[in-house]
Amino acid sequence: MFGLPIWIIWLILCGLFLIIEIFNISFLFIWPGIGSFLAFICSILGFSVEIQIAVFSISTILMIIFMKPIVKKLFKNKDDTKMNNMSIIGKTGVVISDINNITNFGQVKVCGEIWSAISYDDNEQISVGSKIIVKDIQGVKLKVQKVAK
Repeated sequence: MFGLPIWIIWLILCGLFLIIEIFNISFLFIWPGIGSFLAFICSILGFSVEIQIAVFSISTILMIIFMKPIVKKLFKNKDDTKMNNMSIIGKTGVVISDINNITNFGQVKVCGEIWSAISYDDNEQISVGSKIIVKDIQGVKLKVQKVAK
């Protein structure tokens, strides 16, 4: 193929698969990368092209079938905590700038951070100093409800 020795082709394939895996991180392209490296080893040892292709194919298929689920399990996020801003739902805070849905403006301080906020109830206006609870997130704004005293 293209006048290149077969072992160079296996190394090029190995490199391409591993580079694709680096940018993809799906644990799918790593297996043909390893398979092509095994075929490269067979090529260096003097095995025929048919054996090299068989080693590549069989090793890749077996690793996809048996190794991919194991690796997925090892790298699975076992922590059930909510990610990023979703963890703020249910937290309480205080209004630092009047919340008015008509003007679509208001600010609250929750967990030490200042957020833009709107009222969870469409017609409710919430004044400065009121305690609130975060009910939802809409874009970059918190939807909050006044806590009953």
